[in-house]
Amino acid sequence: MITVEHVSKTKGGRLVLNEVSFEARPGRVTGFLGPNGAGKTSTLRVLLGMDRPDGGVALVGGRPYQRLDRPLTTVGALLDGGGAHRSRTARAHLRWVAASNGLPRHRVGEVLELVGLSGDATSRAGRFSLGMSRRLGLATALLGDPPILILDEPVNGLDPAGIRWMRGFLREEAARGRTVLLSSHLMGELAETADDVVVIDRGRIAGRGTLAEITGDHPNLEEAFFALTAASTGGAW
Repeated sequence: MITVEHVSKTKGGRLVLNEVSFEARPGRVTGFLGPNGAGKTSTLRVLLGMDRPDGGVALVGGRPYQRLDRPLTTVGALLDGGGAHRSRTARAHLRWVAASNGLPRHRVGEVLELVGLSGDATSRAGRFSLGMSRRLGLATALLGDPPILILDEPVNGLDPAGIRWMRGFLREEAARGRTVLLSSHLMGELAETADDVVVIDRGRIAGRGTLAEITGDHPNLEEAFFALTAASTGGAW
């Protein structure tokens, strides 16, 4: 389970997170939505121990990330801006991550097959397309077979077939009992995947609930999103 309680964070004298609170539960996909600069990435960085909050707590599996004994066996994360060294092959990268975290070597082949990269195991990461890089990042997140997945724009760079595969994969992982927190700008796609939705705007939670509760009387999630974010700022953009 993921628990965020009254998390606040200031950066450069600006309040980027203001009493942010929500939960992501096992067996469900929780969509995390917000405009650019709303606080999504800041929240994920706090959850993953990359930033310390000024107030509040963020827990993964009931503990702060920094206190996890073997983080990759509790939470797997896919964020923008990170990944394998360009000169390493996919297999070498995963073997290095597995060894550095005390994970069994056989998991490398398993996760490569799981994300559809078995045929590219000996290709260097620097030659990967954006979509292949996302798949490799997902494979890295899955190495420890964690019960919690935190994914930031996982379909970025995927073709339509890849997006469809990712949707099915995330639904299957939730059905297996994993907690899946999914940050995405693709509201139509998220509406096909998420059970629950959290909307953040300008550092505050603008709405949270099941997909049906968030959508309410609006024709779709996109319209509900714009209504919630406009209401949170008095209609100003």
